[in-house]
Amino acid sequence: MTTSDTAAGTLSLEADEVLARPGPDNYKWIALSNATIGILMVTINSSILLIALPDIFRGIEIDPLAPENTSYFLWILMGFLLVTSVLVVSLGRVGDMFGRVRMYNLGFAIFTLFSILLAVTWMHGTAAAWWIIIMRVLQGVGGAFLFANSSAIITDAFPEDERGLALGVNGVAAIVGSFLGLLIGGLLAPVEWHLVFLVSVPFGIFGTVWAYLKLRDNGARTQARIDWAGNITFAVGLIAILTGIVYGLQPYGGHTMGWTKPFVLSCLFGGLAVLIGFVVIELRSADPMFRLDLFRSRTFTMGSIAALLGALARGGLQFMLIIWLQGIWLPLHGYSFEKTPLWAGIYLIPVTVGFLVAGPLAGRFADRYGARPFATLGLVITAVAFLLFDAIPIDFDYPWFALILLLMGLSMGLFAGPNTSSVMNTLPPNQRGAGAGMLNTFQNSASVLSIGVFFTIIALGLAASLPDAMYSGLVGQGVSPAKAHELANLPPIGSLFAAFLGYNPTERLLGPDTLSQLDPAKADFLTGHTFFPNLISGPFGDGLRLAFAFAAVACLVAAGFSWLRGKQRPHVRRPLLEETAEGLAGAGDIAAMEDGAGSALSSSPLAAER
Repeated sequence: MTTSDTAAGTLSLEADEVLARPGPDNYKWIALSNATIGILMVTINSSILLIALPDIFRGIEIDPLAPENTSYFLWILMGFLLVTSVLVVSLGRVGDMFGRVRMYNLGFAIFTLFSILLAVTWMHGTAAAWWIIIMRVLQGVGGAFLFANSSAIITDAFPEDERGLALGVNGVAAIVGSFLGLLIGGLLAPVEWHLVFLVSVPFGIFGTVWAYLKLRDNGARTQARIDWAGNITFAVGLIAILTGIVYGLQPYGGHTMGWTKPFVLSCLFGGLAVLIGFVVIELRSADPMFRLDLFRSRTFTMGSIAALLGALARGGLQFMLIIWLQGIWLPLHGYSFEKTPLWAGIYLIPVTVGFLVAGPLAGRFADRYGARPFATLGLVITAVAFLLFDAIPIDFDYPWFALILLLMGLSMGLFAGPNTSSVMNTLPPNQRGAGAGMLNTFQNSASVLSIGVFFTIIALGLAASLPDAMYSGLVGQGVSPAKAHELANLPPIGSLFAAFLGYNPTERLLGPDTLSQLDPAKADFLTGHTFFPNLISGPFGDGLRLAFAFAAVACLVAAGFSWLRGKQRPHVRRPLLEETAEGLAGAGDIAAMEDGAGSALSSSPLAAER
């Protein structure tokens, strides 16, 4: 451990001891519960549209796969994640300066307001699409406030030897939320697409009021000025790069993808140049937004790199699994394309179960024995899970698929809580918001990049072998050679997006005019459950195996960095029965505390302070 590691750890411990003395002991459970609700709400909304988009586009009367509308589809899908990636560092730094709870409460209110505005969308066509994009971006601003400050609030509330458990529970909420969003979107969107946005409103109102009444700022604050130059250059640079990734997924000039498009290249290289300028500004700033001096801590640096590489490996996983299920496996097993979005969410439940089991336990064990062995082992097992996905056939037996999903969830839970607690424990109390924001930025940005990498690998694999297979398949069913040649040479990304959105890809490609000219039996076969899945399974499987191999390598490299974080000093160990009893008591207090909350609050010292 370096000298700076020791100094930072000593400062953190001394401040924690001072901050932990006042106040009732169950406050930490209040802070954890509220922060968990906030993160759960944000992550549900980050994935809920993955399943609900077809119903939303039908509701606003837009064809998302028409070339002129593809940008709407991508921005509605990715805009929320992009804005949270860009803003979490800045808003974490603002929380350090003006109070984390104050910023967290503001985030809850902003998120709830724009959830309401999304739920009352009344327009149609392009106006509705732009409204949803803008409201989603602004909803993401509220999500960034919550992301940026929740880990810091938990770290302030819990002593160091209990943070692993607390941050593990918070990490479980983040992963569970991303998969719950698939189920909730699949259940609500077919009933009424507005409900997809309305579902967050009651939780947002409750969370906003509860956070205002119950949370308190007990963290150290940093007296500093806002680093406007750093904030602006960081936002411009990162937005440019992430925008380039989004538009790189669209075909361009006869190419499968848009990576050679001048606009995309300008965004990528221009954004990189601006970020280099940002580093220069931060090195010279008296009050930098991005605390580069935190990288003097080996634990912080190695934990952050491990988180970034882990997110790079996992970020596109959800998309690939959904396409695998919706485009191939579910139709081959008798599910209509329209029903595949909901069932894809249901069949992915094992990964959530695995994370639910492993997340809190890994955090608790990390508190007792140190984070390094658990975080590193989690990444190694994740790599093994990716290799197992490589080994099973495209038309798999579901029990084996479910076991690998469970293993993936267990391994992700094994990594998340210990790694986050390890990183957060290195941060001085007055820099926890900035440090948490930096960690979230690494993970969110890597997730966007991962989506681009996975889609590119799959699309290039499809472009190499799908055209010949599609041409021969269509001609064999009576489609004219000219029409078959035209369709076979369309960019394959359109078929991937169609499968992802739960549309029948072949039916959309051929259109009603061509289908009406075919023999009815052949038309039914082309648009049935087996033609497209069998057509795409070989090329898609080749690309998928390459993508999973890339993810496995990224996880193994991340495991190496995780191990290099060094050993951490053991915490004081308390009897597990005592810890469990305390946790249950705290949970009981939370469950019952709303009865008479007003009178309790009015007589508390906190109320007197207000």
